[in-house]
Amino acid sequence: MRINGALAAIMIMLLLSQQAHAYFNATYLNTTVLFNTSTSAHVVETLEIFVSNSSESQYLQDRGAINLSVAGWENALGITLLQQHIYKATISNFTLLPGPLVDTNPKGGYAFMTFSYIAYNVISVQNIAPRRFEYTFNNQAFNFEHAASGQVLPSYARLNILLPKGSEVVNVYPLPDYPSQNFLGNYTNATTFSWYAGEPLSNFAFSYIIQESPTQEVGTYFTQVYDSYGSLIYIGLVILIVVIALYAYVKLFR
Repeated sequence: MRINGALAAIMIMLLLSQQAHAYFNATYLNTTVLFNTSTSAHVVETLEIFVSNSSESQYLQDRGAINLSVAGWENALGITLLQQHIYKATISNFTLLPGPLVDTNPKGGYAFMTFSYIAYNVISVQNIAPRRFEYTFNNQAFNFEHAASGQVLPSYARLNILLPKGSEVVNVYPLPDYPSQNFLGNYTNATTFSWYAGEPLSNFAFSYIIQESPTQEVGTYFTQVYDSYGSLIYIGLVILIVVIALYAYVKLFR
């Protein structure tokens, strides 16, 4: 009986030991911001998570759950990094995709959580010349870690900015880790910029210029007209259709 009791105690200790080593740990964050020709940006973030052996079944079970929310994943994983790191006022089109679990070593494996969204009002636009527009990123939209000097890119994170083709970078600080400046001291034809771990973000600055073609200028003009007078245009079209229908009716039955 004493032997059975000792064995039971050992089994309980082993189980408790396995549970104590059951954990999820966020190991890397990759934030990619795709700028365009508006005040919004498309953001794609990928969070790498280490999953211990004793937690693999829980991750697989949670991944198979339907409509498990961000809050649900945060509670399940005990991780607070499942949040928008580019955020100013509003977002839309938020999606969260938990990736498959990949075993890499005897202690556990890795999985990637990818979330995508549109962040609004993170860029300001100024018309500086005919068909030339300067776009400036608002660094108040950052939502990273805070240090004594302000926000800092964490040691486990990377920030990427992707620009539309043909963009002309006019201001960037701090200098990106990639790419390097050319011999003229600028970034001609570069459309991808990256900052690695530890970069201070409190004084972050990024501006670029886009030169519109005549066709784009015409399209932009009509888009602005529609945005400003869309409801009036719609009402006018309805009235026109009604008038044409009445005229046809009168001509037909007169």
